[in-house]
Amino acid sequence: MCKGLAALPQSCLERAKEIKSKLGVLLQKPENAIAKLRCFVCRPTPEEAAQWRESLDRVLNNSYGLAAFRSFLRSEFSDENIEFWTSCEDFKKTKNPVKMAAKAKKIYEDFIQSEGPREVNIDHFTKDVTLRNLVDLSPATFDLAQKRIYALMEKDSFGRFLRSEQYQELLVN
Repeated sequence: MCKGLAALPQSCLERAKEIKSKLGVLLQKPENAIAKLRCFVCRPTPEEAAQWRESLDRVLNNSYGLAAFRSFLRSEFSDENIEFWTSCEDFKKTKNPVKMAAKAKKIYEDFIQSEGPREVNIDHFTKDVTLRNLVDLSPATFDLAQKRIYALMEKDSFGRFLRSEQYQELLVN
């Protein structure tokens, strides 16, 4: 997680300032933007990356870790799982009922519906529960399906990610 300007290594701060200067007018609060850019610009220290071994949650709760895991899944042609998981996380934060309905429809059509463009691998029971949940939307609408996909990533993809060259490079540089 970002720790603000005080936690920025000098090289990250310089890189963030360079990016900020290139983006110019698009950034409204430069101090906050620099701190936020740290999450995307700087690699984690080898010690930080080593902590990711503890759990998939550690990876998903770190912006660089999430990006690295997403990139890894993309290389395996299974990024629909992380895209579904992040879409569900975004859905849970949605308060506006109209936006919630639109997001629910998109998530269902893209990831849950049979023959959807990015259909995730879940059982029929989970699909049925999710479909029933769409009738009365709540932040928990996709919880069961999201838990199943999380378990699939944790059991399968996470171990391969930890053994990947991409992750191993983070441990030594």
